[in-house]
Amino acid sequence: MDTIFITNDSRRAQVAEQAGVDRVMVDLEIIGKGERQRNFDTLISRHSLSDVNRLRPVLKRALLMVRINPMHDYARDEVDACTAAGADILMLPMISHPAEARQFVQIVGGRSKTCLLLETGAALARLRDIISVPGIDEVHIGLNDLHLALKLDFMFEVVSGGLIEYIAQTIRDRGLRFGIGGIARLGRGLVSPELILSEHVRLGSSQVILSRDYNRIFDECGEELIVGVFQREIKELQRCVQQVRNLGSQLQAINSRKLKCAVDEIVGLRVDGLSTAVEGSGSQGRSPGSLKEIADTCNGRP
Repeated sequence: MDTIFITNDSRRAQVAEQAGVDRVMVDLEIIGKGERQRNFDTLISRHSLSDVNRLRPVLKRALLMVRINPMHDYARDEVDACTAAGADILMLPMISHPAEARQFVQIVGGRSKTCLLLETGAALARLRDIISVPGIDEVHIGLNDLHLALKLDFMFEVVSGGLIEYIAQTIRDRGLRFGIGGIARLGRGLVSPELILSEHVRLGSSQVILSRDYNRIFDECGEELIVGVFQREIKELQRCVQQVRNLGSQLQAINSRKLKCAVDEIVGLRVDGLSTAVEGSGSQGRSPGSLKEIADTCNGRP
């Protein structure tokens, strides 16, 4: 499972690479993002093109990925600057029409790999046509904006409600690599990351974004411990993925039902208006909270 770590900090990029992270992402997306995610507890990066130039010489093994802005009047200039700076992969967010994918591929012109971020309702309706555009190398399913577009109460409803089955099968039929959303450190989060990784394996996903929970390692540890702790977390993630692969399809299907149970419980609390006080508690650490306890009760571990 390829791991993607978002940062514009050279030191953090180096630590992530040393710990075994496969890609480091600079996040340039800003157009429309503040409006879409207003009043939500989401992270909006304030990265710049200069960060792409600064991180390129730092990375020796990990690929440099850049999420650019949605297609806009100056998209060509942005792509040209990123490819000139040495970006290995460019990710286009908020794709909604095959014409945008064709324009993106044409502008990139083979200078970098291309990744489409699937996160709009229009993209779902046009999925087959969008991913059939020649020159697309991979797709990532963005759970946060997609669940907002679909007016769902919790981002993992996209994964647990059956919609992901159609998306994953359609992408697999096209023969493209794909990833799904983000992941917290094992043992954390409102929904068990172990169950989420199990669903990745079951669906054929090959990449995941490390959530901001991984950035908290830099605040929790002394400088001399950071690399070791980060490396341990990445090894535990990959060990979990391998364990799930060894389970076989029947047990993976059981884990999928456990995931749905956990998500349904959380959505039920949110709909009833009972989760306000503990909204962010699960991703802050390993301390118990009512939502976390419910998720653990449903989940177990793979």
